[in-house]
Amino acid sequence: MSTPARPSPERQVEEDLVRLEAYRSQLNGLVQQRQLLGASRQDHARARESLEGIDRADGATEFLVPLGGEAFVRGKLDRGAPILVGVGSGVVVEMDRAKVAELLAQRLSRLDQAVVELEGQIASLDERVQLVTQRLERASRSAQQAGGDVGGA
Repeated sequence: MSTPARPSPERQVEEDLVRLEAYRSQLNGLVQQRQLLGASRQDHARARESLEGIDRADGATEFLVPLGGEAFVRGKLDRGAPILVGVGSGVVVEMDRAKVAELLAQRLSRLDQAVVELEGQIASLDERVQLVTQRLERASRSAQQAGGDVGGA
């Protein structure tokens, strides 16, 4: 049995450049996912904090409800009223306060777990980027020492 032939240094450099570009593209996608998860986490945390703040507020407290476009409506809270919460695909359901608080806590926990997993993927991919970059730098130094032109014109 013979061992497979090693690719030429030029071919290896070309493959590493393609690999590096793919890794960087994947890394960019993962970073964007992390940003989306972070924004979602902030939104859920803000909802939980608002719910807790409403529970601490005096029953006669007046609230400003944002409508968007810097427009607000004044309102008073009915603590016995169910809370409307999105459950996905544009579906909104009514739930009591305790269930909403529990749901928000579960969502925050899942978001935190997803961020941790994503951070691990980012770290692993970043490590691969560093290894390929180092290999390309070594190849470049070798080519300069040999007086050659890697990937020449």
